Amino acid sequence: MAVEVSARLKFAIEIARAAGDLTLEYFQRSSVQIERKGDDSPVTQADRQSELLMRERIAKAFPNDAIIGEEHGEAEGTSGYKWILDPIDGTKSFIAGVPLYSVLVGVVRKTESLIGVIRIPGLDECVYAEKGQGAWWTKGEAAAIPARVSNRNSLADGVFVTSQVDTFDSRSAIEAYQRLERAAYVTRTWGDGYGYLLVATGRAEAMVDPMMNIWDAAAIQPVLEEAGGTFTDWKGKPCIDGSEGIGTNGLVLNEVLEITQDYPRPS
Repeated sequence: MAVEVSARLKFAIEIARAAGDLTLEYFQRSSVQIERKGDDSPVTQADRQSELLMRERIAKAFPNDAIIGEEHGEAEGTSGYKWILDPIDGTKSFIAGVPLYSVLVGVVRKTESLIGVIRIPGLDECVYAEKGQGAWWTKGEAAAIPARVSNRNSLADGVFVTSQVDTFDSRSAIEAYQRLERAAYVTRTWGDGYGYLLVATGRAEAMVDPMMNIWDAAAIQPVLEEAGGTFTDWKGKPCIDGSEGIGTNGLVLNEVLEITQDYPRPS
């Protein structure tokens, strides 16, 4: 089984790079076409084509694996492995010409998240992890080095990041954002997959998402846990299907939970 997982990690890194390179063909181009989905979130041909690229390569290399992606739905499999894809996490950054969007690739077996890749094409930066094998960070052509969370034990000395402030308001939790902002030394809304990469590499202490989909979360959990941190829902449960997320260095988790647990997700 270990060999099976490691082979998929190697492949996940490769397709994340290929998909990221494809997005760069559209990045900062005025001709990129932007559509609005049913939830009013934007999508471009770069999202759709980069996901298709990954799906086609997975289907060829691992034909019995299931696939689920943000833009093209779910394909069933029989192997027990499922690839979970977000071709552009941070499409709003992408269409604004900001290079802080990411390609996310996760692999789960049953309900266990085994592999995570967070690639930032615009910065040529990547963190990746396999459960039990550590997390690794690479930039450009440099050799990968271990990815480790910070050792700061208080938000008062740390960095809190999120994606978009009004998502807190959409679940009646704007006060949660305000309390987190007051508690932190620095607050920024770089967010999306890049925010979790910052936590995994020790440059931020907490990343909080009021709303997430499984394709946003699947790659994040193994990366943060293997980097020495945590990825949980707002009540502190480790999961990728809780429709919300908290990524921390572990040392500030309880401080964050003291705030977020006061704002249960509306039923």
